[in-house]
Formats: sequence, C-alpha cells, structure tokens
Amino acid sequence: MFDMKSFVGMTRKEKYENLLLMLKGILEPEEEEITKLSNAAALINALSEDISWCGFYLLRGKELILGPFQGLPACTKIGLGKGVCGTSAEKREIIIVEDVDKFPGHIACDSASRSEIVLPIIKEGKLIGVLDIDSTTVDRFTEEDKNYLKEAVAILAETL
Repeated sequence: MFDMKSFVGMTRKEKYENLLLMLKGILEPEEEEITKLSNAAALINALSEDISWCGFYLLRGKELILGPFQGLPACTKIGLGKGVCGTSAEKREIIIVEDVDKFPGHIACDSASRSEIVLPIIKEGKLIGVLDIDSTTVDRFTEEDKNYLKEAVAILAETL
C-alpha cells in the first residue's frame, strides 16, 4: 500500500532515492506498456515537489502522442522538433527550461506552466518517447532533478 505520510519531511534527494527503489519494484516486465507508464507517472507525481504536470508522450511515426499522465488535460499530438517535448525527442537530449516564455516555439498546454524538464526515453538506441514534467514555478528544475530523473527513465526503459 502506498502512503504519502511516510514521505513527509524527506529531502528531495531522499524522495528521489525512494522513487528509484519503488520504480524498480512496481515495473514488472510482464505488465503492459500503458500500465507501466501509468504507474510511473503516478509515482513521479506523488514524490515530486512543486510540479503541475507529469506524463509521457510516445513516439508514433513522426509525432509524439499523449500517453499516461497526471495533471490537467494536455496537448494530444506534438511533432518532432516542435516545442520542448518535440525538440527533446528529435535531439534525444534532456532539456531543462527555466522559463517557458523564453523557449522559442514553446507549446503551452497549460498557461500556468512556467518551467519544464523533458527527458527522452531511449531503449537499445530506439526513441520510445519522452517524460515531460512541468511546474508553475520559474527555474524549478535543477541538475539534481535531471540526474535522478535520468536514472528513473533508464529504469523505465529497461522494462518497456
């Protein structure tokens, strides 16, 4: 059983370390992709501070389609190279955007979003999709977030 009370008072680092352990525990190889992504989005959302949206966009052909997420309704399709998600997917690079208003071509699914981190999900050299996390706070995401989330995405990619 998942109980958020046990995480009260933990540092961000402690929450991330628990996130990694819990991801390893809930991502069963025999589960369906959508199940894994849904539970991963819920877990990341539950253990992350000051985020407004967390979810996945999956590569289908030459565009990303909305996958499992936590938050307000979102854009359903994003072209490769478009916005933060499409740029991250096309370049296969992690992108941290301190202020989304300063990112050329930012796609605003939620007008309250102020900063964003997007991590490509790559398995055996193949792009599967991206993990997208938004915050209503400018400059919310740090190198610490990047490093832990990169590890979380790697754990997830192993099971997809």
